[in-house]
Amino acid sequence: MDHSSHNDDTWLIIPLFNEATVVREVIADARTTFPNIVCVDDGSSDDSVSEALAGGAIVLRHPINLGQGAALQTGIEFARSQPGAAYFVTFDSDGQHQVSDALAMVQRLRDEPYDIIVGSRFLDGRTNAGALKKFVLRLAVLFERLSTGVRLTDAHNGLRAFNLTTARTLRIRQNRMAHASEIVAQIGNHKLRYAEQPVHIIYTDYSRSKGQSLWNSVNILSELFIK
Repeated sequence: MDHSSHNDDTWLIIPLFNEATVVREVIADARTTFPNIVCVDDGSSDDSVSEALAGGAIVLRHPINLGQGAALQTGIEFARSQPGAAYFVTFDSDGQHQVSDALAMVQRLRDEPYDIIVGSRFLDGRTNAGALKKFVLRLAVLFERLSTGVRLTDAHNGLRAFNLTTARTLRIRQNRMAHASEIVAQIGNHKLRYAEQPVHIIYTDYSRSKGQSLWNSVNILSELFIK
């Protein structure tokens, strides 16, 4: 089924950093559903930019690596200024996120009174995260809940869908992994209407080698408590 014409009011925003081996396929696959994709290349040193262009994305470039939060902010600012843009999805470049999940989340924004839908790995049993990673992510959730009042089961999931109100509201200033906490805080501060959606995150050997590691979890925690 071709959803692409139905979703011409939607923009996928994909931060990109050294994912040349997979990004073309990720974008080409997503474009069968979401024709509008903006990749923000965050100072890649490989062929990520040409691969993303070959996949069919618009590519914006940070000449130096500023971090994923900065890439998302650049992408959101670009996408929200496009004619007819109404819905936005933050989506990973490494193949972990499922287009079907993104589509379901956008559909909920169309049908239900929410400003933002946040993906969660923990609402069903599909995602196989390691025990330590689960522990760290649950600790992060507890911290977010106490510090922001926003009740999520998975605060550090990069798959999110939101409307134009949210796109105009978000101001991501934390450049590294702490941007996820910042987004949660802004949901609370601006009283955005939010819900969660069960999503399936696929951890491949490739994605694990790219920093889905224990160190990533440690960094998340350190940034939560030191910011």
